[in-house]
Amino acid sequence: MKELKGLTFIFLLGIPVIVMVFVFGMYFLGCESTNSCTGVQEPARTSIPTLVAATLPAPQVGANVVPLGPKCQISAVELIGAWVTAGYPETEPFDFVDVTGKECTATYTADIERLFIEANLWYDGAPACTTCHYADVQKATMNLDMSSYAGILAGSGRANGEAQGKDILGGGDWETSLLYQMIYAPNGQSTIGRQVMPLGRPATAPANGPMLYVGTPKEIEQAAQP
Repeated sequence: MKELKGLTFIFLLGIPVIVMVFVFGMYFLGCESTNSCTGVQEPARTSIPTLVAATLPAPQVGANVVPLGPKCQISAVELIGAWVTAGYPETEPFDFVDVTGKECTATYTADIERLFIEANLWYDGAPACTTCHYADVQKATMNLDMSSYAGILAGSGRANGEAQGKDILGGGDWETSLLYQMIYAPNGQSTIGRQVMPLGRPATAPANGPMLYVGTPKEIEQAAQP
């Protein structure tokens, strides 16, 4: 009986000791050289406690993003002009020469379409062309749809949803086209005395629109060929 009582006493005393040793060990391992008991080092913090300290520059957006791969540099108006002069192909690549004299190629899908459907590209805060010129041509400004290749080619003035309206691409003659006259803006003015596009474009914006990193240098394409 005495032996049973002794074993019971040792058992009851041993459990708390084991628990304390376990808890102390976990605490030591978790808190050693940290500011918390999670085992994870606290990151450096800014004066605003909810923000992790910045170590990299803020990312750029819009037309001024510098690409990771080899690209060509050209203004938006000149790029659209090269596409129109080439006969405005939808899928085939077209040629252009960038600001450094480099021969390059681009495509409508990869390089032209975004100039009509992306906001904040022509200038800071710029609306997309499709904000006003969208698929419902009976309601769209100037009854013009710039949301698709087919809509651009169909032209403006389609008040009753006609399949074809007024050509805005000048039949391939870029500098006589309505589109050129509306987006080329020397001194912040269109060449035909109408409000320059995109809507709200400031007079301080470049006449040829933003500088873009687009297309592919031909020398890169040729080097990639077997």
